Amino acid sequence: MSQAVLKTPQIAAYDPLAVAADLARRLGASANQRDQAGGHAAQEREWIRASGLLTLSIPTVFGGHGADWPTVCQVIRIMARADSALAHLLGFHHLQLAGIQLYGTPQQQKRFYTLTVEQNLFWGNALNPLDKRSIASDADYGYQIDGVKSFSSGSVGSDWLTISAWHEATQSALIGVVPTRQSGVTVQADWDAFGQKQTDSGNVHFNRVSLPATQVLQAPGAAPTAQATLRSQVAQLIMTNLYLGIGEGAFEAARGYLADEARPWFASGAASAGADPLVQHRLGQLWLKLRPAAVLAEQAAQTLERLYRLGAAVTAQQRGALAVTVAEAKVLAHRAGVEVSSEIFELTGARSTSAKYGFDRFWRNARVHTLHDPVDYKIRDLGRYAFDGTLPEPTAYS
Repeated sequence: MSQAVLKTPQIAAYDPLAVAADLARRLGASANQRDQAGGHAAQEREWIRASGLLTLSIPTVFGGHGADWPTVCQVIRIMARADSALAHLLGFHHLQLAGIQLYGTPQQQKRFYTLTVEQNLFWGNALNPLDKRSIASDADYGYQIDGVKSFSSGSVGSDWLTISAWHEATQSALIGVVPTRQSGVTVQADWDAFGQKQTDSGNVHFNRVSLPATQVLQAPGAAPTAQATLRSQVAQLIMTNLYLGIGEGAFEAARGYLADEARPWFASGAASAGADPLVQHRLGQLWLKLRPAAVLAEQAAQTLERLYRLGAAVTAQQRGALAVTVAEAKVLAHRAGVEVSSEIFELTGARSTSAKYGFDRFWRNARVHTLHDPVDYKIRDLGRYAFDGTLPEPTAYS
């Protein structure tokens, strides 16, 4: 008698793109209604938490998935097609995790990455570099933080915050991390923009908040390294993929409407709206706004990944070249997101403006988020580089 062969059950590998696609489908089902309502998407944030995507960029040595930046950016883009507000939350969560890698010591990386994995933490942002109303005062244990931070994406409902605060003595900012529910931290859910309504981007108030030295990622007066200045490039590339995802989502919404509901214009002679040569021509034009932006976004993500893995060995020259690549991608994604989300209505017609479709949310979301920093300064940087090879100066926005 032959012995039965015992087979070890095969555990399916975690596929973040498939997870993101499924999550996008679920979010997309209620995106219009939630956009109209605004407020805090508590249940949907828990869906993100349960998806495993919060640990996507954390190195495997700390229990994360160890995904590269092209994968993280693709996940953000997939989600942004359906719901750019919640894609924004996920993207900025990974921006805070990147800051721990770029600014923090090995001990801090181990502590906060392990904590994030073990407790499945959701990180928020209170690191608005232009808002100097949060003040850091020297204390025996480190610093005391008092003041307020605006545009704090993801702060409502977060577990930990990355913060910055102005240090008068050194005329510079520190960067640190604090638990959102720590004594003295108050998050205001007062974000009222006409787009990106559920990004939880209100004001955060600090009243005698203790910041131990062990939670300071970058001390005041410390000169940022080339590696540290990669954080702004991570931020800019996350935005690039948000804008691109919005444009792609708008294009797909228009394509679906033209295929299923739109009527052909009487003078076209076409049997359906999608068969109208002029509609096809305009769709082709919109497609040509999206495709170059996608190519440059993917190229920029590959370049970021290469430099990010160099760690402290990255040079200022390499960082500057990356800033050019990211600026190129962001400018095209900015244009694609705003223009495609607006021009789709010239194809879909008056009925498509009904609130039941909510197609206007694509343009509103793109228009609000693309105002994060002026695109003209990106184009100026690119013009300088094209003229004489001058690389962009490292700032929190370039």
